[in-house]
Amino acid sequence: MSENQKQKQKNELPQPLRRKFLNFLVNTGIVGLFGSVLYPIIRFLEPPKTTDVSPSSVQAGKVSDLKPNSGRIIRYGREPVILLKTKDGDVRAFSAICTHLGCIVQFRADFEHIWCACHNGHYDLNGINIAGPPPRPLPVFKVNIKDDIIYVSKDKFS
Repeated sequence: MSENQKQKQKNELPQPLRRKFLNFLVNTGIVGLFGSVLYPIIRFLEPPKTTDVSPSSVQAGKVSDLKPNSGRIIRYGREPVILLKTKDGDVRAFSAICTHLGCIVQFRADFEHIWCACHNGHYDLNGINIAGPPPRPLPVFKVNIKDDIIYVSKDKFS
């Protein structure tokens, strides 16, 4: 053997050691691939840990700011609530989540009632479903007015 051949043999790793190293790299790559695919799936299926702090009542604004025959969406914790002022001046509050598929409803002054744009659901000013696919009325919230300030309470009427 020449000196070049002896030096090449010293520089090269033995065949079994090289194979183990390549197997280690391939297996590590496969485990990493499965981990990167499975982790998001597991995180999606596992519900998040949240502490839902819902207030007993929220300040919804001033009565004078709400025009007759109008409405607006307010936040009640994580839940949207629709606040209405009728032509007669009555202030009412309902859950703004449509009972059909959970879309957000809105007040339409031209219809003079609550309307869900997703599937053309209609509710009257008492939250009762009058047309379209919604199966149930909107849950009603308690409204208190003190010193021109509107307070919406979680206490739902039956």
